[in-house]
Amino acid sequence: MSDFVLSCCTAMDTGADWAAERKMLWLPFHVKIGTEDYADDFWTKMKPEQMYERMAQGEESHTSQISVGDYTEHFQKILDRGKDILHVTLSSGISGTVNSANLAADDLRAKYPDRKLIIIDSLAASSGYGLLMQKLYEQKEAGKTIDEVAEYARTHRLNVVHWFFSTDLTYYIRGGRVTKTAGFIGTLLNICPLLNVDYMGHLIPREKIRSKRKVIERIVEKMKELAENGTEYSDHCYISHSACLEDAKAVRDLIEQEFPHMKGNVDIFPIGPTIGCHTGPGTVALFFMGKERID
Repeated sequence: MSDFVLSCCTAMDTGADWAAERKMLWLPFHVKIGTEDYADDFWTKMKPEQMYERMAQGEESHTSQISVGDYTEHFQKILDRGKDILHVTLSSGISGTVNSANLAADDLRAKYPDRKLIIIDSLAASSGYGLLMQKLYEQKEAGKTIDEVAEYARTHRLNVVHWFFSTDLTYYIRGGRVTKTAGFIGTLLNICPLLNVDYMGHLIPREKIRSKRKVIERIVEKMKELAENGTEYSDHCYISHSACLEDAKAVRDLIEQEFPHMKGNVDIFPIGPTIGCHTGPGTVALFFMGKERID
């Protein structure tokens, strides 16, 4: 059985230490705040409060996908060590980075005909992407080949369920997820939109919930409806948040109360700069394995 590396990017929002523990290699997206450029390095050089404060002061935020050249350099270092690569990208419904990864891989396959270089579109984002990587790591640790792990990714990526809510609509309005009129009315009426990631990897508004308390209760209800084996769910559960840790903890506490058989406790991660540039502060996202996304 050939040796292979699991590779991903920092938009999985689970952190450098988490990736290192699982021997995963990663590439950074790039973020621009005002006139300054940063690598999304899991908040190593820039802290969340710094970014969100600058965004609140009116500085524009942008992200740029990983270039073909960056992918080529990253892949070539691994291939030169005699390793095969299974690289999983951020959802194509959010970023075109999978196209850059495929272009780099196409060039390198000719140069390394004896090596395998497989690119998978995760159709996932933030710590949902991280949850998929966790499942692939478990498959690898169980002794599965690179082809078997790749097939698992293709077969199970839509079983990674994503639900989000936000208590601050500012950046959803700016990004076009919520219209200006709906955003104004929503803010006035204290409405928190509930969104999910669909089967094509796009972020889609689904429900309008009035009050933070009710949307927290509703997102836990969604897990009851959709989780594998319902409240007997026995797999991992991840939460990510953008500068609203107490809200994330409130969701976690309800989930740990309602789902007593999970694999360990709920893991909470900060949303990274790449995703945070688009959500702004106030977003809580919930991820678990469940019914296949079909719409």
